[in-house]
Amino acid sequence: MLYKISHRTTYLYKYPVSVGDHVACLRPRSFPGNHLLHSELHISPTPRVFSERVDYFGNTLSFFTVQESHEELVVEAKSQIESTGRKPRSQRDSMPWEDSARSLAEDRSTDALEAYQYQFESPRIRLRADFADYARASFLPERPMREALLDLTARIHADFRFDSKVTTVSTTMEEVFNKRRGVCQDFAHVQIACLRSLNIAARYVSGYLRTYPPPGRPRLIGADASHAWVSAYSRELGWLDVDPTNNVAPTDGHVTLAWGRDYSDVSPLRGLILGGGGHTLQVAVDMEPVEATSEFAGHSIEEPVKQ
Repeated sequence: MLYKISHRTTYLYKYPVSVGDHVACLRPRSFPGNHLLHSELHISPTPRVFSERVDYFGNTLSFFTVQESHEELVVEAKSQIESTGRKPRSQRDSMPWEDSARSLAEDRSTDALEAYQYQFESPRIRLRADFADYARASFLPERPMREALLDLTARIHADFRFDSKVTTVSTTMEEVFNKRRGVCQDFAHVQIACLRSLNIAARYVSGYLRTYPPPGRPRLIGADASHAWVSAYSRELGWLDVDPTNNVAPTDGHVTLAWGRDYSDVSPLRGLILGGGGHTLQVAVDMEPVEATSEFAGHSIEEPVKQ
């Protein structure tokens, strides 16, 4: 499926900002199943300084500085993606999850060495006995990895309620776990904490979600919005993506933007400003399917267009 995606972020400041330094993580990754065809970034006011680099996790970060007085900052990322969904490297699911987790430290393959770093605590993820206990109801002894992972995903979906009013970006996963309420970011953090507490490598995936509900059925939560889900590593199957918010294994309706240890590694836009006082944040995401005959279809680009 081909998608045209617009992600527009607007900051409205109470008082003028004289200088703003910002970092954007808004260019989608390109890999098999998530093929980036076109990407551009529009910033207003026009930044005096702009540069890009690839971070430790392989995400493209855009650094920019606005040095003129402004009361509004608008950052809009436009992308075109061909999404076919991540495919496991094998259809077998026979290795017990304990063997997969235990053997990771001894595996010297490229995939395993990358996955190893996702077994530990990170800025927003803590390893705790209560998370491990919750996960063990799904990760029974000798149970195959994918089967156990899908069961944990279904349980989080059933036990936690989507509620955008009870959490913020600074809410801890311990609070979410106790309240059993939150949003996609929170549910992803909870599942990652559960997996890592069992020594299973798991990473945070940010991206976009669009759904096509049948007549009379509700849209999936997070449709046409920024979204978050989880990717867990199996030595036998590779990376397995799961979406605890909607209890699905992501397919071509999920478009990956970035991944890291947790939200702090892939925040879409962050920075420091001089002045401004309070501010109001507005975010608008549009994810539109396009025909294969689109002007960008079939043509990859290596560098984004910047304005």
